[in-house]
Amino acid sequence: MLDKQELEQNVKENKYIVFRLLDEEYGVEVNQVRSIERMQRITRVPRTPGFVKGVINLRGVVTPIIDLKTRFGLGEENYTETTRIIIVATDEMEVGLIVDSANDVIDISTDSIEPPPEVVGGIRAAYLEGVAKLQDRLLILLNLDKVLNSEELQQLGGMEK
Repeated sequence: MLDKQELEQNVKENKYIVFRLLDEEYGVEVNQVRSIERMQRITRVPRTPGFVKGVINLRGVVTPIIDLKTRFGLGEENYTETTRIIIVATDEMEVGLIVDSANDVIDISTDSIEPPPEVVGGIRAAYLEGVAKLQDRLLILLNLDKVLNSEELQQLGGMEK
């Protein structure tokens, strides 16, 4: 039987960057985030999926940019002053994710995360790591490895060269 100290050691906390798409809050683990950038000019690349908006030159590195709302089928809106590009690392590649706003960094304990239902906010469970139940809100946690499949990552990897 576990004592209180052992139970506390089994409950881990991870830091998440909180961002917004439409009216929902999402989170991505902070260790996958390289930086958060203001919206900037994106150079379109022909023959890419509709959710790939193009590339940016970020401090000398050509980085593919993905519009998360388009990826999740949530429609498209004009970008505003609060629109941000979250640069994340996935499979040793950096990709920018366009979001409506990036709000803060919070700690979430693993025991407050539940498996995702089939669909959350119109987004398939395949893209989700889970749903965190916080005091007064729910936070949808993304599984970045599922947001882009390996074929798409290879295609984007070709854009970096």
